[in-house]
Amino acid sequence: MPRESSALPAAVLFDMDGTLVDSEAYWMRAEHEIVAAHGATWTHEDALGAVGQALLTTGGMLRDAGVPLEPAEIVAWLVDRVNEQLREAVPWRSGVLELLGDLRAAGVPCAIVTMSYRSQAQVVADGAPAGTFAHLVTGDGVTHGKPHPEPYLVAADLFGARPEDCVAIEDSGPGITSALASGARTLGVPAEVPVPPRPGLSRAASLKQIDLDVLCRIASGEVVDLLG
Repeated sequence: MPRESSALPAAVLFDMDGTLVDSEAYWMRAEHEIVAAHGATWTHEDALGAVGQALLTTGGMLRDAGVPLEPAEIVAWLVDRVNEQLREAVPWRSGVLELLGDLRAAGVPCAIVTMSYRSQAQVVADGAPAGTFAHLVTGDGVTHGKPHPEPYLVAADLFGARPEDCVAIEDSGPGITSALASGARTLGVPAEVPVPPRPGLSRAASLKQIDLDVLCRIASGEVVDLLG
C-alpha cells in the first residue's frame, strides 16, 4: 500500500558529490593532477565515466590510464586532495541548504549516502548546521558500493525504516541504480551527466524545485518529473 500523500518521508538520503555539493569539479581536478604528475592521459570523457563509481573503481580506471600506483594508493591521494579543496570551501549546490533547513524544521532526519570516504563526508557534514545529518554511509563502510543497493539498504536500516518509506536523492547513473534497486523512492537531479527517465524515477532540474510537498508526493509513490 502506498503511503498517504501527506505523509513525510521516514528519512531523506542524500548522495553527496554532485547532489549536496558541486564537488565533481574538485574530483576531476584531482584526477587530472595525478595523471599529469605521472605523464598519463585522462580525458574529460574518462572523468565523466568515473562519476558516481566506487572510489576503488575510479582508482582502477586511473591505473589503467597509466598512473603507476595501486588503486588504493590513487584513492588515498585523491581523497586528500579533494579534502584540501573542501576545507577551503564547501560548494553547496543550489537549493540544498534551504531544503535541508525545511527538513530539519519538519523533523525529517537526513543521511549522506556516498561512495566518498568517511573523512570526506565528515568535512561536508561539518559544513552544514549542527545536527543536519543523523548518519553517514560511506564507501569505506560498505562491502558493495554503488550501483549495488547496499549503501541505501544500510542507510534505511540505520533509521529503522523500510527503504520504500525513504526518499533518495542522486545525480549519477550508478547512484540512481543503487537507490532504485534498494526500493527507495528516488529523485534524480542532474549535475555533470544527464539523468534520463527510468521507470519509478522522479526527476528535477534543481533542488530549488523541491520542497516538502514534492518530497511527500515522491514518498507516497508518485513519480514526479519536473524535467519534462
